[in-house]
Amino acid sequence: MPQINLTPAQRKDKRADAHHLDPVVMIGGEGLTPAVVKETDAALTSHGLIKVRVLGDDRTAREAMLAQLCDELNAAPIQHIGKLLVLWRPIPEKARAEREGAMPGPRVVKIVKFSKSGNARPQVSKVKVMGNERVTQGGEIKRAKRRKPTSVKKSFAD
Repeated sequence: MPQINLTPAQRKDKRADAHHLDPVVMIGGEGLTPAVVKETDAALTSHGLIKVRVLGDDRTAREAMLAQLCDELNAAPIQHIGKLLVLWRPIPEKARAEREGAMPGPRVVKIVKFSKSGNARPQVSKVKVMGNERVTQGGEIKRAKRRKPTSVKKSFAD
């Protein structure tokens, strides 16, 4: 997969966003192993913008690791400063599973009943209302009436 190309202004914004971040992945003496790549992919999926710390001293090896990570994970290289690498990849949209034919679930409703004299505090109660129930103006819970399908009315005016 090719790496993402960003404009210098976008890269500058990402650098500013990454300033306060701590490294979430560390690359040790073994180098870039499949386990490190997998962890980096998981971190990019959950966070989007991450810092990676490389414990090696060779600068060219760190640059090669940055390029390899960006190519393999379809990420954008943001910054390479010292032993820190900053990577960015957009967070994918989470697919919401829609339940077909599902009724609304229970919800908590706060009912406030004011005193008749107006001098006392109102009574506040939290009630769980199921999907087929409703709260009336008086604060009572009633079952919702089943909706009847609308039928075509016949007119006898000819």
